[in-house]
Amino acid sequence: MPASGPRVVVIGLDSASPWTLNERFRPFTPRLNELLARSVRGTLRTIDPPITVPAWAVMFSGMDPGSLGIYGFRHRRPGTYFDQYVPSSRTLLQPMVWDRLSRLGRRVAVMGMPPGYPPPTVNGVYISDFLTPDGARDFVSPPSLAEEIRTAGGGYTFDVTFRADDRDRIARELLEMTRQHLAVARHLWKKERWDFFALHEIGPDRLHHTFWKYFDPRHPRYEENPKFREVAEQYYRRLDAGIGAWLDEIPDDVRVLVVSDHGSQAMQGCFCINEWLIQQGHLTLKGPRPKPGTPLEEASIDWGKTRAWGAGGYYARIFYNVKGREPEGRLAARDVPEFEAQLTRELQGIRGPDGRPLGVDVRVPKMIYRQVRGDSPDLMVYFANAAWRSAGTLGYDTLYLAENDTGPDDSVHSFDGVYAISDPAQGRGTVGPTERLIDIGPTVLDLLGAPVPPEIQGRPIAGFR
Repeated sequence: MPASGPRVVVIGLDSASPWTLNERFRPFTPRLNELLARSVRGTLRTIDPPITVPAWAVMFSGMDPGSLGIYGFRHRRPGTYFDQYVPSSRTLLQPMVWDRLSRLGRRVAVMGMPPGYPPPTVNGVYISDFLTPDGARDFVSPPSLAEEIRTAGGGYTFDVTFRADDRDRIARELLEMTRQHLAVARHLWKKERWDFFALHEIGPDRLHHTFWKYFDPRHPRYEENPKFREVAEQYYRRLDAGIGAWLDEIPDDVRVLVVSDHGSQAMQGCFCINEWLIQQGHLTLKGPRPKPGTPLEEASIDWGKTRAWGAGGYYARIFYNVKGREPEGRLAARDVPEFEAQLTRELQGIRGPDGRPLGVDVRVPKMIYRQVRGDSPDLMVYFANAAWRSAGTLGYDTLYLAENDTGPDDSVHSFDGVYAISDPAQGRGTVGPTERLIDIGPTVLDLLGAPVPPEIQGRPIAGFR
């Protein structure tokens, strides 16, 4: 690649939404505002499911979750009921942008793009993601850079424990983690002339989960708390200052993209999917009702009378108990389509605690993806456009919980993220149309003059080459 060739920097802000970036925290992000003012910017529509894993992988592969074989943070192993695994970089079934660029001899630096552990080998540097195990030493490729990374950042933190009540601790750790990441980004940027540099910052997502009810008066459990409101504002101020210091070192002819994997919104509550399945007669327990908050895997289930069970999270993952597929299957394979149609009708009839339709969106993986690889759920179910989480635990005398059943949580994900693509030629910004997350990776390849293989499902966004 000639020295004068195009270069691209991607700043990935996990969970940034049009409201958080362009409205609520805009007064605290002057440097990002300057960048947006010389960018084409708009709403970035995410994918099903709107979750960090697989959204970033979809973004940088240009392939849907079914083609990647990744449907969220947890996957059920075939032939089991509750044996789950967390996807890793080795789970990915398609190459990423940095893999394709590395094969072309382009120099790449990637920080924290999930799933990124163990760090893949690239033509450059790859630092693993927030799913890196505690104490892991093999967090960077090449491994010889580990001590340099720690020194440049004054330590290197991958994530914070955020579903907890000690918010003062979370605030301190969030600020320090993001500071470290941006310090390392600046250090690596100065090491050489990268063709492609991508940073994923998980901090905004953790901030939203922990502090949303303190900065959004529309939150159903809003609390007037100046200290925690200011924590959120301070975080965005510090994030902006760190990004601004990095932007000062990036030449004007480098294309800079700001993107998010999904948006965020106030969590309205949790719908107890397994309690509902019990009420509908699709899931049967043995013995007395368990105590509130009991995980399904700890309950005594009568599999001989159970047709389906569910899992919690940002969406409900529903699995069928199929003969020949599950250890104690009940449903014959020929009966699955009829049962699926019945279950879909019942789900769509769910009403919220106010008696009005909850707005249930039922999606079948084989209908929404080009292909279904890996270990997908049988049904994907969103409640109220994902504003309600799915609670998989048992023992409640209600179908509706005000709080997350897995720990304190103020926000959930939404389908609208953000994008901004700097335009050095124009030097001024415009508001563009809503774009698709799956098109960002192909757009990066196109900006760098690299071929976009025809098998990639996403397409380059027009007008930037």
